[in-house]
Amino acid sequence: MAHGTLLEQPGGLGPRRGIRATLRRYALLPLRAFLGITFTYAGLDKLTDPTFLSASGPGSLGELLDNVRSTAGAPFLIDLAQHSPTVFGYALAIGELLVGLATLLGLWARVAAAGGALISLVLWLTVSWSATPYYYGNDLAYLMAWLPLVLAGAEHFSADNALRLRRRRGLDMGLGVGD
Repeated sequence: MAHGTLLEQPGGLGPRRGIRATLRRYALLPLRAFLGITFTYAGLDKLTDPTFLSASGPGSLGELLDNVRSTAGAPFLIDLAQHSPTVFGYALAIGELLVGLATLLGLWARVAAAGGALISLVLWLTVSWSATPYYYGNDLAYLMAWLPLVLAGAEHFSADNALRLRRRRGLDMGLGVGD
């Protein structure tokens, strides 16, 4: 025992307990909640803003694309979106909404996080590329924030974990182990 905690024994013979181990286990939950809420809100905000989803005019995605074209790190992405700004706007908004909800639920967590990272990467290479200094562009920070969730997934308080436990129980019962 060290400091009143039961540490994992050599060879993996015991669970880790204590405040430090608990904090490590749940360390990604605040990040998951923040990204999930933020992307859900961003998607809903875009879907409920008819001005944003317009192809042209003040406050529209079309106008935004026109304004950032000359400073984008990947102008070909702007060109793709400019073919149909309204369709692209809906795709972006629905993508953000789905990524946000899946992240909050912990459903297909790694896939959702990869989707969030991809959205953030595209936004960084287009809309916030010209931010100077670079750390003023929040899309790069979002991209980096998604990476731990891509790597680790959502182990706790997640639909993925519930489905995994359900499958395991079903397998145990089928093998006679859980009887």
